[in-house]
Amino acid sequence: MKRKIPAVIAAVVSTAGLATALAVTPLATADQPTIDENQSAILAAMSRDLNITPHEAKLRLDREHASARTDSKLRTALGSDYAGSWLNDDATTLTVAVSDPSRADEVRALGAVPKTVARSQSELTTLKERLDAEATTAPETVPGWYVDETTNEVVVLTNAGGEATARAWAESAGVTGDVVDFVASAEDPQPFIDIIGGNAYTFGQGRCSIGFSVEGGFVTAGHCGRTGTRTQNPSGTVAGSSFPGNDYAWVRTSSGNTPRPLVNRYPGTVPVAGSQEAPVGSSVCRSGSTTGWRCGTIQQKNASVTYPEGTIYGLTRTNACAEPGDSGGSWLTGDQAQGVTSGGSGNCRTGGTIYFQPVNEILSVYNLNLVTTGDDPPPTDPPTDPPNEGTWEAGTYYEVGSQVTYNGARYAAVQSHTAQSDWTPPNTPALWRQL
Repeated sequence: MKRKIPAVIAAVVSTAGLATALAVTPLATADQPTIDENQSAILAAMSRDLNITPHEAKLRLDREHASARTDSKLRTALGSDYAGSWLNDDATTLTVAVSDPSRADEVRALGAVPKTVARSQSELTTLKERLDAEATTAPETVPGWYVDETTNEVVVLTNAGGEATARAWAESAGVTGDVVDFVASAEDPQPFIDIIGGNAYTFGQGRCSIGFSVEGGFVTAGHCGRTGTRTQNPSGTVAGSSFPGNDYAWVRTSSGNTPRPLVNRYPGTVPVAGSQEAPVGSSVCRSGSTTGWRCGTIQQKNASVTYPEGTIYGLTRTNACAEPGDSGGSWLTGDQAQGVTSGGSGNCRTGGTIYFQPVNEILSVYNLNLVTTGDDPPPTDPPTDPPNEGTWEAGTYYEVGSQVTYNGARYAAVQSHTAQSDWTPPNTPALWRQL
């Protein structure tokens, strides 16, 4: 069941810094690998997956960067005559298509290879958009469609036996003739990322935690990104954010990410059935990507807290602990969503005081529907035999269950993620469990 939560709180809008006598602070973390570490990780991954040496990977990357600059210049210079570009297999040659043969010398002058074609990129894009407009009527045998710049066509993928219905669908959208090619495909696209409360996501140079799934994305803390900020893992864009004054935001995620009515319990998950507000004195547990699953009790409500960035109003005060990177994470009483982590004092070694932004206010302000338990399919189970990835290494993608060695100890991943230099297994219990 997916319930629309009514407006139950008319709170002052604002969010962010906590500065009581205990020096309260928001709990995002901005530690990231250095440029050299990122470059090394990229080259190692390219070497592994493209079957080339790290030196060849570096040379290829340099060629790709140069080609991208050339392509950008030609895209601007050619204007409506630009028809796309592509690199050959080893990225040594950039081909730029033009719809007007008289523009070929401009392409050669910048070191690219010209190719004259019948249709410009804008014409192909217009044709594809006709198919996009009819996406809801696409046959089940059509898993996708795209512009193929190398052939100067719009390609419609078709499963076995589906070309006739695909052709009829394309014709109904006004895409006919030699402009469209129907290509046999065994693709069966499925969403890649389950959006689960308490899991990590990144934005710019920071890391925060998912609060709760809503239709179209998830809610989190406002200090984790202003409106328009891009997020990764899951990919999306901050569609609304308020901080300071309030400390809430919501992220509209890209297609291929599936909101789930679940919160990570490290390990395992707990369901989210609704958002009935719990009274003072109730037990409350929170999930975050740094310290995992922690519990305490609700101490006070409607608390005002001053951070360095300004005062936040209408927060709930608790004695559960949290640390940087837990910001935005989920708070529940039983199976009822309560709020998202804002900030506080202390840590999970000595204890602390942490505040959360009530979730019902966020849902009301942005007119969001909380995703709750019901007919939602369960997330994909991790592999029965988890892969052994050897020694832990920054820049490596680890699936749930992956096992690594770090400083002589064995660890298993409890959350899928791409390792960063500061996310070592001993320091991120929300990501790794020692075996």
